[in-house]
Amino acid sequence: MRVGITGHRGLSGEVAERVRALLAAAVAEYAPAELVGVSCVADGPDSWFAEAVLDHGGRIEVVVPASEYRASLPDWHHPTYDRLVEQAADVHATGMTASDPHAYMAGSDILVGLVDELLAVWDGRPARGYGGTADVVTHAQRQATAVRVLWPAGASR
Repeated sequence: MRVGITGHRGLSGEVAERVRALLAAAVAEYAPAELVGVSCVADGPDSWFAEAVLDHGGRIEVVVPASEYRASLPDWHHPTYDRLVEQAADVHATGMTASDPHAYMAGSDILVGLVDELLAVWDGRPARGYGGTADVVTHAQRQATAVRVLWPAGASR
């Protein structure tokens, strides 16, 4: 089973803790030997999902939206990003340079094309900018990719 992730970054500590638990529970539903998690491994749900997949015994593949993507992530996240890319069974790149909304959507397009199901850490609200979580969910639905929304009850961004 190939499962992808999209989700909101910058969640508060309490919401982040609840989202991590939801992701771990979702990942635990899959047989480890058959699980391939696909992620852009940004800070937040992308990386938490990839770590949960590896902890569960699955494999990960990483999608890199742009050659400047790593530099656009917070400095404190670079060691986690590097470790996850190093552990990836495969790395997919868009070929784009600038780390911008168009690259994020191009990366999400590749990700959706690779998976059977998309987990979306999504509050159900419209995207705050092009390429946001809501846009990725809409794109996946248009591609007939199964989408499962994971959002803690009563939580807000």
